[in-house]
Amino acid sequence: MFSFRRLSVNKTNFGIVCNLECNKDWFSSSSKLQNADNGEHIENEEKQEENTILVDKDENITLIGINRPRKRNAINAQTAEKLSAALNDFEADKTSPIAVLYGAGGSFCSGYDIQDLEAQAENGNLEYLMRHEGSVGPTRRHISKPVICGINGYCVAAGLELALMCDLRVMEDTAVLGFINRRFGVPLSDGGTVRLGAMIGYARALELLHTGRRVDAKEALNIGLVNRMVATGTALGQAVNLAFSIAKFPQASLLQDRNNLYANVYSRKSFRDAIQNEIMNTSKEVLKELKEGVQRFKNFNHLPAENKGAKTDAWQIKEKKLPDWEKAEIVHENKIKTQK
Repeated sequence: MFSFRRLSVNKTNFGIVCNLECNKDWFSSSSKLQNADNGEHIENEEKQEENTILVDKDENITLIGINRPRKRNAINAQTAEKLSAALNDFEADKTSPIAVLYGAGGSFCSGYDIQDLEAQAENGNLEYLMRHEGSVGPTRRHISKPVICGINGYCVAAGLELALMCDLRVMEDTAVLGFINRRFGVPLSDGGTVRLGAMIGYARALELLHTGRRVDAKEALNIGLVNRMVATGTALGQAVNLAFSIAKFPQASLLQDRNNLYANVYSRKSFRDAIQNEIMNTSKEVLKELKEGVQRFKNFNHLPAENKGAKTDAWQIKEKKLPDWEKAEIVHENKIKTQK
């Protein structure tokens, strides 16, 4: 069982910063090693690098975390491979209908690790950036099941492309988005130019690509770049709440509608092609779900009136309100403090 903790966010400076700008001594592992009195720091760094991708489950929700907080969750080649493997495992897991992707330690993802990029350039090996799946994960392919991302801190450059790969985005009100790679002459190569225009429109997409400016949560919500804006420290919990609300539905029809929408947005040339694709993709499993749903509806309507009641009419059934995990945690922490 996954234990939720509020993610810490550095509120001192939310200017445009990413790993491209932050490779200073205090931000690199090498300076920490130089100042170490013994091998303890080396051991800690190596251990952290082994756990750069965290995978857990909360009931049937898969949780995948990027865990390189000292790099503001910038992704290197090894981390990208681990992220791809984690998402591949999620797709193969028949017990998990939806995943949540998040960043540990204060930021979602600051893009590709520029130090790793420099090392590869010195060795004359930049082929990894052009791998089939993508340079920061499986960003160049279609994930077969829904993924929600919780955005905190910085979500910039290729990190924003990674967020665009997800179906839905839940963003904290102090988080920052932006293609700040523009100022360094680094092009988008992880699906950003493909997905951005489809999400927010051609004109807005061009403006963000041309200027590389920062986008705050309020603007991101207004232009459709994210789906929900939440309080600082709650992105992960709210993303999981949203995942639970989606996971309770019959999945075959949901996946069909999802896949049809993606196909129609990105690959269909005409309305007629889109309609034909929608019809052709109706599977036997979806038809089975449809029959079961119709039967449930018929059984309900045949119930005696005294067994229905005013609150059991189908149109009056309300979605169950999910608990606010953050409030519960704060109350629990306050109780502990008072006991001390």
